Amino acid sequence: MTDLPARGQMLDVVIVGAGVVGCATARELSRYRLNVAVCERAAEASQGGPTKANTGIVHAGYDPIPGTLMARLNVRGNAMYDQLTEDLGVHMEHHGTLVVAFSPSERGHLEELLARGRANGVPGLRILERSELMELEPNLSPEANSALFAATGGTVEPYELTLALAENAALNGVEFLFEHLVRSLEAIPGGWRVNAGERVLETRFVVNAAGLFADDVSRMAGAGDFHIHPRLGQYLLLEDRADYDVQHPVFQVPTPMGKGIVVSRTPDGNIIAGPTADDVQDKDDLATTADGLARVLAGARKSIPCLDTRQLVAEFTGARAVIVGHDDFLVEQGAPGFFNAAGIKSPGLTAAPAIAEELISLLKGAGLGTTSNPAFIPINARVPLFRECSPEQQKRMIAEDPRYGRIVCRCETVTEGDVVRAIHRPVGARTVDGLKFRTRAGMGRCQGGFCGPRILEILCRELGLDPLSVTKCGTGSEILAGRLRPKGDNDA
Repeated sequence: MTDLPARGQMLDVVIVGAGVVGCATARELSRYRLNVAVCERAAEASQGGPTKANTGIVHAGYDPIPGTLMARLNVRGNAMYDQLTEDLGVHMEHHGTLVVAFSPSERGHLEELLARGRANGVPGLRILERSELMELEPNLSPEANSALFAATGGTVEPYELTLALAENAALNGVEFLFEHLVRSLEAIPGGWRVNAGERVLETRFVVNAAGLFADDVSRMAGAGDFHIHPRLGQYLLLEDRADYDVQHPVFQVPTPMGKGIVVSRTPDGNIIAGPTADDVQDKDDLATTADGLARVLAGARKSIPCLDTRQLVAEFTGARAVIVGHDDFLVEQGAPGFFNAAGIKSPGLTAAPAIAEELISLLKGAGLGTTSNPAFIPINARVPLFRECSPEQQKRMIAEDPRYGRIVCRCETVTEGDVVRAIHRPVGARTVDGLKFRTRAGMGRCQGGFCGPRILEILCRELGLDPLSVTKCGTGSEILAGRLRPKGDNDA
């Protein structure tokens, strides 16, 4: 990988979108001696679309229809996760998943999923009867009569994985251009001209991984007449408690709208419940509603009746990119030198590394040179957060850097040292949300009420920012509206 060429010089690949598919593709391309740039409309990787807010399940692959691209890439992606998360220093829980039946007809559906999974080549599938099921999940509803157990299922934090992919890609030479919305694409001899933010990039190839906006980007290139509508999913996030804890992601029998309400424990230790499935028109609509959250709670309590909303931490909404009239992933060359990765709904998180492989194969077939990058570094040198360390390790960290002895976020035990490191790593945090998703500062019960001002102060100090320019999640989300008095010599 070499440095990004000067303005006017030709890149090899421009990727549109820094979600999990875009960042996985960027990392895969960084294995080769190529000039690659990623254009992202949001201010941080993982924050512009479906990657930001989903359940974080690594799906085994029993749900997709056999013979589809989704089925193949789901199973392949699942098989890649152990090595990928180990290399990137990402937490992954290996506990298997459960699809629970509450009636004889639903039990029949489990048999169908079992047969489908075996047709897809999924190992470790079996049906559990009630006695064994209740041993695994004692808080499960007494109405549950059986479940499909998928041994290869697991969980990750989707934003942690995506940020780690971006960091590793950047470490290997990929350039990330945040708050660079792609406004137009123009075919030129030998490639494409990409107008993104204030930059005009010329590139041999374009990869469209723009999530909810992949149809808009494809139309700019004249590369495909498909339409994406967002399918909103509302979630509840709760503190983990023994009286309603779950050890496995607990699904209900899926419907045509999705995999239904799941109750799961995240790798970071919360209980997550959701999502709903509501088709809307506005791609920027991420509102939560009383009706939607009531449906989440009712669905979650069908599986785990003792779920206690007094332990609620947050409510949020994510959006899935659904192609109208097309119930599969769309990974193809849409025009010469232009490649779509669109309609990447669930199990897109699981399939992401395999989608990246698929795109590389298509790019090679179109003439992309793939000389190995001899300097490629596959492993992220992850430094654990202060709260993850033993008391002895914490003492050493404080002795080496006193900032680790100053707690910034009490809810999640995040130190100033953690925050500063997150700012200065490759593709480091530039916003309050960027720090939240890297360190969990602001993710606890007070939702940033205590640590918010301190986080803003540290961002200003470390990046040389004016306090009025600090944002929650990019331009238009400034934290402060103005000054109450003129700026003086002692002000930040």
